[in-house]
Amino acid sequence: VQLQASGGGLVPAGGSLKLSCAASASARAFSANTAAWFRQAPGKEREFVAAINWNGANTYYSDSVKGRFTISRVNARDTMYLQMNSLKPEDTAAYYCAGRRRSRENYARLLDYDYWGQGTQVTVSS
Repeated sequence: VQLQASGGGLVPAGGSLKLSCAASASARAFSANTAAWFRQAPGKEREFVAAINWNGANTYYSDSVKGRFTISRVNARDTMYLQMNSLKPEDTAAYYCAGRRRSRENYARLLDYDYWGQGTQVTVSS
């Protein structure tokens, strides 16, 4: 396993969760390149949520989570985080972290990432 995602759970609407993504030694160049979170709800395609460049100086968010979610990373720990606040029922999905071995221009496309975590389920009750 190259990336290990954790931190999902069941929360009421308006609640918060913090997801973690830990990279193993086999996740080459994880801390040297942009990494991201995606999510996939039942019956829907996997979609971009947030991305962060290698040193954390630049972050990117989908319109649906902007202002509510915060992506961060601690390269000394080869770990990335997603702080999710003001959760809504429509945020319910399996959340996946993704990394890549080399620099690419695009940050929101699935095909531009080389390895993925196993997913952690987030369920927001109304």
